[in-house]
Amino acid sequence: MRRKTRAVRLGKVQVGGGAPVSVQSMTNTDTRNVAATVAQVRELAGVGAEIVRVAVPDREAAEALRQIRAQVPEVALVADIHFDHRLALAAVEAGVDGLRLNPGNIGGRDKVAEVVRAAGERGVPIRIGVNAGSLDRKVLERFGAVSAEAMVASALEHAAILEDLGFTAVKVSLKASNVSLTVAAYRLLADQVDYPFHVGITEAGTMRGGLVKSAVGIGVLLAQGIGDTIRVSLTAPPRHEVWAGYEILKALGLRHRGVELISCPTCGRTEIDLVGIATEVEERLQGMTRALKVAVMGCVVNGPGEAREADVGIAGGKGAGLLFRRGEPVRIVPEPDLVDALLEEIEKLQSEEEQVD
Repeated sequence: MRRKTRAVRLGKVQVGGGAPVSVQSMTNTDTRNVAATVAQVRELAGVGAEIVRVAVPDREAAEALRQIRAQVPEVALVADIHFDHRLALAAVEAGVDGLRLNPGNIGGRDKVAEVVRAAGERGVPIRIGVNAGSLDRKVLERFGAVSAEAMVASALEHAAILEDLGFTAVKVSLKASNVSLTVAAYRLLADQVDYPFHVGITEAGTMRGGLVKSAVGIGVLLAQGIGDTIRVSLTAPPRHEVWAGYEILKALGLRHRGVELISCPTCGRTEIDLVGIATEVEERLQGMTRALKVAVMGCVVNGPGEAREADVGIAGGKGAGLLFRRGEPVRIVPEPDLVDALLEEIEKLQSEEEQVD
């Protein structure tokens, strides 16, 4: 059961309120470089990012948002703001769909009220982003150390500022690089509010370690119904974050965008280059958006059964493989031709389905 949350809208994307869990990422370009930022936003949208966040560290970056917005009108764009309420006002004026800021650190109540008024008039939601690494000193003094309770207290304090000003289009994130701490914080807050949650493990690490930590943390929370939008934060090109996000959602049966690749771990029965074949198939299918189940299996023990269950699959034998389509064997294909034969069958299936659509 998904946790029941209020709905907020970032452009055409609904977050919370029972909407599908959305996938987002953040550009790593200098926002002041309009051409580079626009190119990366388009790249991220092209691989499935539904929400893209950009850093706004100064006035020049805020002014660049207007040009960026004009060139990517179809993408839900979020401005990441710290310390200066004027940057938030400029971002709203430039046409962003969302703000990521903490109202407690952008100035006094009058400055927050200015931002709230502008955001409310434009229908721009605000994400309160609590990070374990940057908790307010007063909160740390009160709790003695970084903890789930301290993170939740910080989030509630920031939210109260907005609520007192009559602003309710709020999202919340509670991120740490520690998986257990992150999970505990989200669980604790989930029992107290109905805000939609942006879920992720921050500073998770590289493609290998970071992906594992993110999959565990995000996966645990989503499996318990907690989470309305996600970012897999990786020290890697941002497009990989989007791919990883959809892989996590597919594994939990929450979204079905792109190919689900099933491949066996290899063993002494394998008589084809399964690792090379599976890797090439995965790379060549990364651009496909249609939901499809593809099996690349290495031997005759589990291979035929798994291949039959997939939309398209191969079961390896000695220097060859049996090609399956929708549970039916098609033909035996020599090992050097297996990838091309599999891709050809997938293209045929996709073409036929598109004609039906």
